Amino acid sequence: MSQPAARFPVARVLPLLGLPQLDRPFDYLVTEGESDAAQPGVRVRIRFAGRLVDAIVLERTAASAHEGSLRFIERVISPEQVAPEQLRSLIDALAQRYAGVRSDIYRAAIPARHAKAEETDTSTPWAQLGEVAEPDLSAWSSYEFGESFVDAVLEGKMARAAWQVAPGDDWAGALAALGVKLARDGGGVLIVVPDQRDVDSCERALRELVSAKQVTTLTASQGPQARYSRYLSILHGQGRIVVGTRSAAFAPVRDLRLMVLMHDGDANLVDPRAPYVHAREVLTTRSAMERVPLVLGGWARTAEAQLFVESGWMHELVAPRPVLRQLSPYIHAAGDSDIALERDPRARHARLPSEAFMAARRALKRGTPVLFQVPRTGYIQSLACGQCRTPARCRWCNGPLGLPSGEEAAAPTCRWCGRMDPAHVCPACGSRRVRATVLGTERTAEELGRAFAQFRVRTSWGDKVLDAVPGEPAIIVATPGAEPPAEGGYGAAILLDVWALLQRPDLRATEDTFAKWLQAATLVQPHSAGGEVVVVADPALPVVQHLIRWDAAGHAALELAHRRDARFPPAVHIAVVDAPRHALEDFFAHVELPEHAEVLGPVDLPAGVTLPGEWDVPRYGEAQRMLVRSPLRGRTELGRALRAGAVHRAARKQTLPLRIQVNPIDVG
Repeated sequence: MSQPAARFPVARVLPLLGLPQLDRPFDYLVTEGESDAAQPGVRVRIRFAGRLVDAIVLERTAASAHEGSLRFIERVISPEQVAPEQLRSLIDALAQRYAGVRSDIYRAAIPARHAKAEETDTSTPWAQLGEVAEPDLSAWSSYEFGESFVDAVLEGKMARAAWQVAPGDDWAGALAALGVKLARDGGGVLIVVPDQRDVDSCERALRELVSAKQVTTLTASQGPQARYSRYLSILHGQGRIVVGTRSAAFAPVRDLRLMVLMHDGDANLVDPRAPYVHAREVLTTRSAMERVPLVLGGWARTAEAQLFVESGWMHELVAPRPVLRQLSPYIHAAGDSDIALERDPRARHARLPSEAFMAARRALKRGTPVLFQVPRTGYIQSLACGQCRTPARCRWCNGPLGLPSGEEAAAPTCRWCGRMDPAHVCPACGSRRVRATVLGTERTAEELGRAFAQFRVRTSWGDKVLDAVPGEPAIIVATPGAEPPAEGGYGAAILLDVWALLQRPDLRATEDTFAKWLQAATLVQPHSAGGEVVVVADPALPVVQHLIRWDAAGHAALELAHRRDARFPPAVHIAVVDAPRHALEDFFAHVELPEHAEVLGPVDLPAGVTLPGEWDVPRYGEAQRMLVRSPLRGRTELGRALRAGAVHRAARKQTLPLRIQVNPIDVG
């Protein structure tokens, strides 16, 4: 018969069940034989409700408040303390903030165990894994207060910065130099980026200063063994410099001296699974709890980062105006109204204003490539009436009509249901003529091929992203985020169909568009070398003026002011609750919301958004959405209330689907 451990025989564990009503500690006994291994942060197997499940040990105690008998832990899965105390505290805070279940966050934070990976030797100190070159920190000197920020970080002082990267600057190289300097002095560095391309950029920059073994990457593309073994190397202190995508934000780096999050407005930084945690929230929470310096960097600045700056929680790290003028290309706007385009002889053939055409031609004459940024892939993504410009909609599902193939003579086809409508008639004026309103990469490349017949045309989009292009005359057509860097920089960049980005029914449409423009513009040569950017948009638009002045901070301040006026995040907290109508009414009838919280809705789900699960629609109603808006009085007040409501709902055995998102990146 098993005997309880002599010291602290009770283990308080958290079953990893993913159920709100069971997201609490349970007491189990530990045998003497497993007492040394069953430490806080260790994975164990327990018998719960008649089945074996995984659990995390939260603490060991001498006695239990449970009056009945206790079961023994079945076994310790591994003696590795994969959830150290700081990580457990972080997950507790995030669960409150996001109205989530802690086991869901644990699964995102800790890679799945791989027994073979635990055999990997991680005892070699970081400094002995390779030679370390002397880092050059001069790149930070071109920013106002850049040197004092670096000094503060190196001295172990608290410093938080919203870093607006100057046009053309090598942000990965600047971070690599600072990170290597800290690691060489015994500190840990964590760099989180949105995608694999950025991970590769950081890794290349770091490998110029340290060996490959001294850089630890954590990405979703790695296999289970590689990911878990790298996690263990970080846990054991061997991995001092960590670069990864969103889940790397949880990495338990020892003696952490600096955390960096690049391009925090990128949607890839939001976990697509409940509770939809944003990497920015993970790192800002860690910075506050662990007192670690933090950098939010990028070409643009989000409204959330601007709120940190205006509140004094974070300071600006920007280049002086003379430096920006020296490094940025010449940026100007060309009107995109229908009248202007129809009067322009160049636009009749390629919907390209003369200003844009001449800018591209000048760049090609200098022997440099030209970048054309278009907002959509495919051929003709959207059609409108050729006479009154009313958007062409499907007669069956009301979806947008387009031409998905490369055949101009093809019948208009719905982009939602796929039905063809060869006899489309405008419901407003009765015309049968249609015209293109949003051109995709394929159609744009086709038109540019006719306009610049002597030059090669290449496309970069979707899963066909080009890694880089040579510095020779060519036309590169790319979607936002897929622009390949050019050797020596592009001679010009043309930003087309910008209204398709700006007029999206999205809270962050303008902010996201501005970031995409800056990302493309930074690939262009400076004005002194002839670099030119033409944005085909009304020059009177504030976002266009901020682009022309390369004023990321000013645009973020204006965006935040608009959010305050409209009472949208980050000026307030907003939670989105999706469920069948019956479940929504039941949930809000039992939840106790914070004081001054405002409930809006119900409304239909946004186009393209669905609610997973099955239910009796005639009985319980269609899926709908409620919004809860709450003042910025506490980081967790709204989430805690909704989390308590979800627990109460589960305890009442309400099984209809329900989804809670706190401060989602898309409100709808």
